[in-house]
Amino acid sequence: MHYFTHTFQDGLRLIHLPVDSPVAYCGFAVNAGARDEEADESGLAHFVEHLLFKGTEKRKAWHILNRMENVGGELNAYTTKEDTFVYSIFMEEHFARAFELLTDILFHSCFPPQEIEKEVDVILDEINTYKDNPSELIFDEFENLIFNGHALGHHILGDEASLRGFTSGSGLSFTRRFYVPSNMVFFSMGRIKPAKLIRLAEESRSLPSPSPFPAYCRKPPLPVPPQNKRIHRETHQTHVIIGGRSYCMYESDRKRIPLFLLNNLLGGPGMNSRLNISLREKHGLVYSVESNISSYTDTGLASIYFGTDPRHTAKAVSLVHKELKKLCDTRLSSSQLAAVKKQVTGQLGVSNDNKESLFLNLGKHFLHHNSYESLHEVFGKIENVTAGDILEAANEVFSPTGLSSLIYE
Repeated sequence: MHYFTHTFQDGLRLIHLPVDSPVAYCGFAVNAGARDEEADESGLAHFVEHLLFKGTEKRKAWHILNRMENVGGELNAYTTKEDTFVYSIFMEEHFARAFELLTDILFHSCFPPQEIEKEVDVILDEINTYKDNPSELIFDEFENLIFNGHALGHHILGDEASLRGFTSGSGLSFTRRFYVPSNMVFFSMGRIKPAKLIRLAEESRSLPSPSPFPAYCRKPPLPVPPQNKRIHRETHQTHVIIGGRSYCMYESDRKRIPLFLLNNLLGGPGMNSRLNISLREKHGLVYSVESNISSYTDTGLASIYFGTDPRHTAKAVSLVHKELKKLCDTRLSSSQLAAVKKQVTGQLGVSNDNKESLFLNLGKHFLHHNSYESLHEVFGKIENVTAGDILEAANEVFSPTGLSSLIYE
């Protein structure tokens, strides 16, 4: 898979993936998220993402809303712990329209005071909806437990006290600190020629003058010993999450790729995962069980989640630890290893057929690695994984004695 890259004088990086399709994609990835907020800014990164669509120096919210919708396009955004994405999907003849709109809202949003109170209410409703869903809320509370109050554990949405204190100045302060070309990537996919794309960017009057990215250093979370916490909640099920620290996104392929395979084997999307077979198929204790890995720039998180009847909690937890001990004690046979690799490569191939997913992965990977791996390259790395590599990852990340747990009961 051949892609094109370019770096502009102001430090903005560009990556374009040629795809033969009449539908085009483009967006900006900003290297700033919830962990980059100051102590009194909880929820500000997500708040800024919302307010980007509420007015610029030359557009009101209504004009932003309709700019791509009127030609059948989409305008989307989302915020994570470490980055923010704003992007559009449209028919290729509207590329210039999408690019101009994106540069306007990214670099010239004015955070109108009259829009702030309305949007705060929208976000508060989002928070309350989230609180009503313990199967999602438990993940955030678990991260806060694992990262021991570090910014990585904070809720992306913030809380009412912080949100009520935000002003236009809050949004402008955050964007001036982080929404600068040298801290961003412009990524696109479609049939547009790279030369035209560069010319479009250079001729755009929406891009700001070059500005240096202020000195900033993310502080990694300190290590914490394993913890076990129970919280009483009025829920029908008991919700359980078990996990601990994992590898960061910059860890060597020799560690990251085996962990990816291991996670898929343990509790990935396949119905034949070990946890699903044990907890659901053999014992009928859960409707679903999953394991997940999250990689940040300086740390990571591995976790296992399930919900079950309170009568079955202890047995389900015991079965999870039994599967983990098995993975830590027993090396995969050659046939088991081959089966894991075959399943993962198949899943990646199917996922890669989703153009929006491919596009967003393009932007994220280039933002943090300044490169992009083709599916063929990823398959090659998977093929090089040994059973010993997976055994090592199991003992470093999923050793039962080193894990924490959080239970809603």
